[in-house]
Amino acid sequence: MKAKYLIGLGVLLLLVFYGISVNNGLVSQEENVEGAWAQVENQYQRRADLIPNLVNTVKGAANFEQETLTSVIEARSKATSINISASDLNDSAKLAQFQEAQNQLSGALSRLLVTVEKYPELKANANFRDLQSQLEGTENRIATERKRFNDAAQGYNTAIRKFPSSIFASIGGFERKAYFEADKGAENAPTVDFNN
Repeated sequence: MKAKYLIGLGVLLLLVFYGISVNNGLVSQEENVEGAWAQVENQYQRRADLIPNLVNTVKGAANFEQETLTSVIEARSKATSINISASDLNDSAKLAQFQEAQNQLSGALSRLLVTVEKYPELKANANFRDLQSQLEGTENRIATERKRFNDAAQGYNTAIRKFPSSIFASIGGFERKAYFEADKGAENAPTVDFNN
């Protein structure tokens, strides 16, 4: 009888230690996702911080289209007003709203940079060229950090769904994290027409 009791106690202790190990692993992966998210936010903030300098530089150009500047300022305001906390990373709708605001800002910046082509004195401005280069670099960093975030979220989501970890994940309240998704229409290749 005593041997059965000791075996049962041993099995129970093994399960407890295994559960602790699984929980700690999931906590580490969740922290990795949140750290990756912080880097995404860091790069978006870097872009938002560069925009006022870019707008002020562009304002100095004679007769620059005010509508273009206004759209960039409004898009920046909207993009910086939407904040996602670590607990919101489970909500794909909130992440999509954040992504849409950032995409609108990217579009406004693209229109601004295209419009600049009409202003040779602005293109020759060293401050503008430096800011444009920094923005381009930041856009690349944003893409990199979004991929790292998606990779971290995928690893975490996979871990909480695998058996037997899924049992401990549901007991521990670990929830699936949302992903950054491709922009609408990204699956369609752009049309290139050299006849126009």
